[in-house]
Parts: sequence; C-alpha cells; structure tokens
Amino acid sequence: MYDLPTKIMGKGNCMGLDQGRRSIGARRNPDSADAILDAAEAVLVEAGYSGFSIEAVARRARAGKPTIYRWWPSKAALLFDVYQRLKRVDHPDTGNLEDDLVGFLKSLFSHWRETSSGSTFRSLIAEAQSDATVAAVLAEYTKGRHAHTGQMIERAKARGEVAADIDSTLVADLVASFAWTHLLTNRLDEDETTLRKAVGYLLKGIAADDAGSVGAAAVRRRRRRVIARTTR
Repeated sequence: MYDLPTKIMGKGNCMGLDQGRRSIGARRNPDSADAILDAAEAVLVEAGYSGFSIEAVARRARAGKPTIYRWWPSKAALLFDVYQRLKRVDHPDTGNLEDDLVGFLKSLFSHWRETSSGSTFRSLIAEAQSDATVAAVLAEYTKGRHAHTGQMIERAKARGEVAADIDSTLVADLVASFAWTHLLTNRLDEDETTLRKAVGYLLKGIAADDAGSVGAAAVRRRRRRVIARTTR
C-alpha cells in the first residue's frame, strides 16, 4: 500500500476532514483504509448485518463513498475484510492430524458462537445464493481459508498419517462443509466427543495404508479411543 497526494478540494469539504484520512486513487492510503475498516467494524457491531451500509461506514469514517467503493467494490467485499479482521481461530500444529482438526473446529465453533462473526458469515453465505457479486467474493475467500486447513493435511502426509495421493484441498472442503452445515443450522455447541467422532470418520477414509507407519498407527489408536468413548 502507498501514501498518495491529497486532492485539492473545495473549502466547504476540506475544513471538516481529518487530513490523515484523505486519499485519492486506486491504491490505498494505509491510514485511510484502517479508519474505514475501524468504522465498518463499529457499524457491524452496533447495527448488525441488516443495518450495515456503505453510507453508515462513510459517515463514521468521515470518508467519501467513492473512495470506499474504489477500494472495496461492494458491501460484501468490505464485510469479508471486516470478518477476516475480527476472526480469531486457532490452526493447531500438534503433530497429529486428529488433534489439529478437532482443535481447529472447536476454536472455529467457539468463535462463531461467541462473537458476531457467526451471524455475519451466515448472512453472507445466504446472500451469496442470490447475489453473484457476493458469491464471487465468498468463493475467493473460501480458497484462502481452505489453504490453511490444507496445510494441516499436507503436514500429516509428511508424517505418514495420510495417504500420499489424497487431495488436500478436497479434504479441506469436506471439513469446511461440516463446519458450514453446523453454522447454517445453528448447531455450534457440539461437544469435543462429537467433533472427534466426526474427524475420526474422515480420517478413516484418508489414512495411509502402511500398517508399519507410525502416523497410521497413531490414527488407529485414536480411532479406537473415540469408538470406545462413544459406545460406553
């Protein structure tokens, strides 16, 4: 991002503006962008998804709507940036894929359940069904998020837990599908036993076949513990 020269404006507009927040051009001025994101976050927290608008953000940030639309071409694009800014989710690296995925899902469900992020993301998914612009932004966002989960699968491959020919992106999509189903049906209070059981079913399908593999043996041991807990 780059600082850009300030455009000369009429006196009536210029006197009331914070000089540090003005920028012109397609490239973002960091101070202005942060001010807009701060304002967008505040509007979202106060008014919720239904009350969120570019107009409200512009008023709060003391920024022009054209500047906001220049940097964020739609309300959805701005909301996704705010959502990512607010997101605090763990991506564990415990040395074991089951624990990594269970830890990730526990953290994600807790974040969606205990903050406004869950309702915001649920609304964005719903709007994407009828708005092609939102759908495109959602698809792009999903690629990045799946990459994080895919890294867990790749680490497990390197440890020998997961078969070498497994498509990490597809597995990440399955994990996301499980999470999104629970978000959309408002079932974010699943306990660890249920999450571990679901992860165990997934691992059964992608585990390495090598019976001598340390990783595969670890998966089998954990799977047996899951089955034992759920059948007591």
